[in-house]
Amino acid sequence: MRFFNLTRLRGNRFVRNSTRSFGLAVVLMLPFFSTKSLACACGCGVFDIGNLFPNQPGGAVWVEYDYMDQNQNWHGGSQAPASDNQDKNIRTNFMTVGGQYLFDSGFAVMAELPYWQRHFATVSDGPFETFDHAALGDLRLEGAYSGFTEDRDTGVTFGIKLPTGDFTYPNFDRDTEIGSGSTDLMFGAYHIGAFDPLGVWRYFLNARYTTAVAEQGGYRPGDELDGIAGVSYDAGAVAGVEISPMVQTIGSFRRHDSESQSDPFNSGYSRVLIGPGVDLAFGNWVVHAEADLPVYQNMIGNQLTAPVLIKTNLSYNF
Repeated sequence: MRFFNLTRLRGNRFVRNSTRSFGLAVVLMLPFFSTKSLACACGCGVFDIGNLFPNQPGGAVWVEYDYMDQNQNWHGGSQAPASDNQDKNIRTNFMTVGGQYLFDSGFAVMAELPYWQRHFATVSDGPFETFDHAALGDLRLEGAYSGFTEDRDTGVTFGIKLPTGDFTYPNFDRDTEIGSGSTDLMFGAYHIGAFDPLGVWRYFLNARYTTAVAEQGGYRPGDELDGIAGVSYDAGAVAGVEISPMVQTIGSFRRHDSESQSDPFNSGYSRVLIGPGVDLAFGNWVVHAEADLPVYQNMIGNQLTAPVLIKTNLSYNF
């Protein structure tokens, strides 16, 4: 699942953790690599780890918009001169549609299909060049089971990422392509709970491990472990809108990429982000917005990173 927002929902509404962005994506997210830097590896993953935490039977659909501007060269644990990296900027608009349904049995299914618009600036072949490309990304299909307890606040997740995204655009490196070309398996677990009897203060925990089991064209993305921990507060309603501010800590670790078309010396990382956000719930609708700020980054080689990751989501519960 993807990044996320946690709303304290009443009645038969969902507890939602969104952005593609904890759910199993907690965090995360990711840098791409290269000396030529790590395009998406420096943040995209983070949009993939947070979806819904279903705890009541029913469904939800959503649309999401995320934004990331990778304009800082990073080496090890600190920012490095831009001249050390041939890639200068990777700016991406992420649009995603998704849906999820929780059955009475405690099993849930989810699907998400992204569409990316990416701007890439590089001097890898000599002169300064810019390229723009837009295409569908990799389809994610996931399942979850939360029937361990009556309140369904603890669950496990499992899923697959299919290579539906474009990974053949000639002006992008393999770590910059919109699609990875790989088939990935995902495994995770989550828990949500309350600090007080009324559930005004709530917390959430989520983790996910992703590994590629098949690749194409000589490129295998590195295995990734993402985790997230957060707290939300039910601030009450204003003009019929329930307001729930939240804050989360996202951590991720990714191994370097491999195979002939990869750049193992400039891929892989570990990092921690802090993300304040808010959920606005009215009727069956929930609006989520957050900004994730890196507080620790350690990049293998030279990779482009973003100073902030922006995530927004509009969902409808039924």
